[in-house]
Amino acid sequence: MLLWIVAAGLAMSALALVGGLALLIPDRLFTRVVLPLVALAAGALLGGAMFHMLPEAIEIVGDSTTVFAWCAAGIVSFHVLEQFLNWHHCHRPVSRHRPLGYLILVADGLHNLIGGLAVGSAFVVDIKLGIVTWLVAAAHEIPQELGDFGILVHSGWTPSRALFYNVVSALTFLVGALLAYAFAGRLDVEVLVPFAAGNFIYIALADLLPEIATTPALRDKLFYSTTFVIGLMLLWAVAQSV
Repeated sequence: MLLWIVAAGLAMSALALVGGLALLIPDRLFTRVVLPLVALAAGALLGGAMFHMLPEAIEIVGDSTTVFAWCAAGIVSFHVLEQFLNWHHCHRPVSRHRPLGYLILVADGLHNLIGGLAVGSAFVVDIKLGIVTWLVAAAHEIPQELGDFGILVHSGWTPSRALFYNVVSALTFLVGALLAYAFAGRLDVEVLVPFAAGNFIYIALADLLPEIATTPALRDKLFYSTTFVIGLMLLWAVAQSV
């Protein structure tokens, strides 16, 4: 069982490397696809929060008021964190949302940790259930990792640095899976699910969507909005297929 858990954790962490596909694209072309990736990520983050994390949290916790209270706490915490980062980086221009890259890494790290706990726990119960849970998690991780990579680059990170830290944040999935194995039956982390959902909702609405709304061209607005909806519907389709 432990070998299955380690293999699943490493495989999920390796999915962060899909962002490296962007390194194969010429810089001029990549600049043109960054905002569509940001729009895709906004949809994926909202879809992951609304169609996966919050429904799962309500089912586990059983009290919707508690779930949405923790979701609100996740939104407020990232608002406060971003305010601090904006103050800390006050010597930089604020037009590009510099703290956004750090928020993405923190949120993605927490999301992966929770995902690892869920998948690891599923493997503890049954290997087949663990495999199915891993496949569901992987289905929405790929578009999200592509979007996260584009967000980091759009925030001013170099592609190589963005790829490296994206992979590092993905390793928390393995940490979560191993924690689930070590504390099987005693680990109570359900409140982290709506908390992380709140993190994702804040990033999508407060940081990502304003970025794609700055373009003056109507054609670009329509394209980015369509990409945003695609990211949202991808996560909805995954939820419907489970």
